[in-house]
Amino acid sequence: MNKKTTKSHFSTYLKPTFKLYSLICLLSVILLSESVGAQAILKQTQIAQQPTTTEQDATDTAAQKAYIEAGEFYKQGTAESLRQAIEKLQEALFLWQKAGDKKWQATTLNNIGLVYDSLGDKQEALKFYNLALPLSKEVGNKGGVATTLNNIGLVYDSLGDKQQALTFYNLALPLMKELGYKAGVATTLSNIGLVYYSLGDEPQALEFYTLALPLSQEVGDKVQQAKTLNNIGAVYQSLGDKQEALKFYNLALPLMKEVGNKAGVATTLNNIGLVYHSLEDKQQARKLYNLALPLINEVGDKAGEARTLNNIGYAYNSLGDKQQALKFFNLALPLLKEVGNKAGFATTLSNLAGLERDRGNLQAARTNIEAAIKIIEELRTKIVSKDLRTSYFATKQGYYKFYIDLLMELHKKDPSQGYDALALHYSERSRARSLIELLNEANAKITKGANPQLLAQERDLRQQIDDKDTLRRNLETSANKNDSTTQESIEKLTIEITNLLSQYQELQAKIRASSPAYAKLTNPDPEKDILKLPQIQQQLDRDTLLLQYSLGEERSYLWAVTPTSMQVYTLPPNQEIEEVVRSFPSSLQQPDATNLSIARARKLSKLILAPVADKLAGKRLVIVADGALQTIPFAALADPSVNKYQPLMLNHEIVNLPSASTIAFQRQQLAKRQPAPKALAILADPVYSATDERVTGKPETSQLAPNLELERSALSRSARSLKRKGWDRLKYTQIEAQAILKLIPAANSLQALSFDANYNWATSGTLNQFRILHFATHGFVNSDQPELSGIVLSLVDKKGNPISGYLRLADLFNQDYPAELIVLSACETGLGKNVNGEGLVGLTRGLMYAGAARVAVSLWQVSDEGTSVLMQEFYKQMLQQDKKPAEALRAAQKTLWENPKWRSPHYWAAFTVQGEWR
Repeated sequence: MNKKTTKSHFSTYLKPTFKLYSLICLLSVILLSESVGAQAILKQTQIAQQPTTTEQDATDTAAQKAYIEAGEFYKQGTAESLRQAIEKLQEALFLWQKAGDKKWQATTLNNIGLVYDSLGDKQEALKFYNLALPLSKEVGNKGGVATTLNNIGLVYDSLGDKQQALTFYNLALPLMKELGYKAGVATTLSNIGLVYYSLGDEPQALEFYTLALPLSQEVGDKVQQAKTLNNIGAVYQSLGDKQEALKFYNLALPLMKEVGNKAGVATTLNNIGLVYHSLEDKQQARKLYNLALPLINEVGDKAGEARTLNNIGYAYNSLGDKQQALKFFNLALPLLKEVGNKAGFATTLSNLAGLERDRGNLQAARTNIEAAIKIIEELRTKIVSKDLRTSYFATKQGYYKFYIDLLMELHKKDPSQGYDALALHYSERSRARSLIELLNEANAKITKGANPQLLAQERDLRQQIDDKDTLRRNLETSANKNDSTTQESIEKLTIEITNLLSQYQELQAKIRASSPAYAKLTNPDPEKDILKLPQIQQQLDRDTLLLQYSLGEERSYLWAVTPTSMQVYTLPPNQEIEEVVRSFPSSLQQPDATNLSIARARKLSKLILAPVADKLAGKRLVIVADGALQTIPFAALADPSVNKYQPLMLNHEIVNLPSASTIAFQRQQLAKRQPAPKALAILADPVYSATDERVTGKPETSQLAPNLELERSALSRSARSLKRKGWDRLKYTQIEAQAILKLIPAANSLQALSFDANYNWATSGTLNQFRILHFATHGFVNSDQPELSGIVLSLVDKKGNPISGYLRLADLFNQDYPAELIVLSACETGLGKNVNGEGLVGLTRGLMYAGAARVAVSLWQVSDEGTSVLMQEFYKQMLQQDKKPAEALRAAQKTLWENPKWRSPHYWAAFTVQGEWR
């Protein structure tokens, strides 16, 4: 335990996947300290062992002697020897306090915390780390500060507070780098990777591990090498690549044995066991867990013991020995509670819930899964970063799916107890939580009152991230990408981007904290703020039917809710539904494939609408979809109440919502809002190229400014991802805009066409004066990185000079658009990254945050001419027939359906209205 000890957290979790009527498996990883044996301590204290004569020197010598003896005990690694190490460290601490040596006091306090952490006593560890930190700062010991910050992060990580852990790691990392302490940098990078992994962001985790591994190899730190190899294996296991996972575990295991790291050996055995378990070799898995358990007991790691007991219980359960499984789960629970591991406690509770359900004890199962959900919802609220909160919640959706299915089983046994309504409530609790919080946040306008300097820093950081990311991607796609110099540049940019992203997340947390409005906000209470059945019914009109879906692994559910009734239907498993969904939109994108699209529309309708056919007549349909159903146009599905194919929209107005609770939040906000004074602003038919016939001059220079060069590169990548050569002019958008503008007096509208359809107009405060905003241009969604989704506006001015024209999702979040309706008359604007529990994260979310009461967006690459015809009819229905947007869209779609030229769903089915229908 020398003063630069940096402990590595070796606790990684397999993302839980609930299977109905079975249990989930927690990836057993044991919290290990990076042991620094007596050899290192002897080197550190060699000078202090010289003969001394003064009382001061005698005290110091006695302290060093006790410290060395503590190191010998620590090296033994047993529970008893660790307790003896604490006694010796306490003795050394007293002597250094007597000698007034604050530097050694801080080091010893840190290492007392380290030993308590190794024993699984996290709160005691935290107490000593917090005593060490100010002393290290006082004496200017940056190495001590960095080490203690890292170790505090590890405690928070093991307690489930990932946001706090990340904060402390990000404080430690720059200090490690400043000191040139590569071993510490490697350890901290690996720990940061572990946070991202446990929050469900495997690619980001792998990036950090990949940065950490060569550093630990360079400094010859075999302990950290082994730990990082193990953690890389865990990522591959989580991604389903079991053979790759085994490869890395088998690289880690001999290294662990070589350095005598018993806890590390136990961890890796556990992880290999989990791979065999997933490969259906349950006996081999149990054998490996049982090899790991005595090693963990020997080092006294209670947290690791609890996890291993949990895994043994899971193995017995899978082998059908329920009694043994129950025994091991019940042995794990008190240990997890003792060490304060809430995340592990929730996992074991959920395993118990599955076990009790298998044994027919449904109420006991209910008690356990409710307790588990309560814990994960509490842990979720501690994560400040919106993205990490979303990814964490996505990994926990199995808990909700399990509970919904359990409640429906209880409902079948006793239909009078309202279990079906409770299942609907938990379906609500599982979805769109981040969006609800965003809407709450937007209503409070937290950025409006935030520190302007922080907002300026945020913009600057975002630009830096964009710039470096574009440079990196250009290098990755360059002809000489395998050149060693290019590879070094890519690696350097990766490290810089990682650091900037960490700074960006911290800055966003500061902006929230500094906003006067944010201090008044609390996380929505799922018991109070997420709607239950009576509150959902209050949101519905008598002519409205809510259809809410929950897709499950063994069966799915559909709730049909009116203001006075509720009925639930059992549907096929998710996989069966997804197989049909996968081929449906692609057939709609072909204008001449009407027969094929009709056949698929009938097949899908039979699966997801036929059970509720008798409830549909005369109803507006409000759809809360789930999973793959979010990507389909319900308007084109076959109406199940008629024999001959009729698209559902012929007889039904259709509205989409991410959850029923979001409409309640929106309505609370809209009730306080005054309507904008003017009717309509249109941005249409931008100029994308200097070769466009509308360009009348010659550019002053062909040289792009650095920021524009990066923007153009990003737009080119996006065009390629959409299989486009570039951004061609959409000529019909001008016809569309001019026809719509004729419906409104000029004094009540704004037209920004051609060169005026630019970034400056789109971000102008002028737009907040209009009730309807209409963007007729190219748009795109980046499913991997939603923040890079955007709208393409004019890229050149009248002389052909390049200008900024990329309106990104991040820009939309910074706009004030208090509009009744925002229309994105562009391609695929309603799609996004499908995140479990959140739905499609894309442009729609940014527009709702900016203030839109409802949005009209598309689900595929639409026809330029067909869209122009649809939009003209849409606005006629709204502005001349005084119809609400969803009603007007239905009427416009019906008009195109009745015209042989536009009859194919390809032309009219892509657009959908989301949000308020009243």
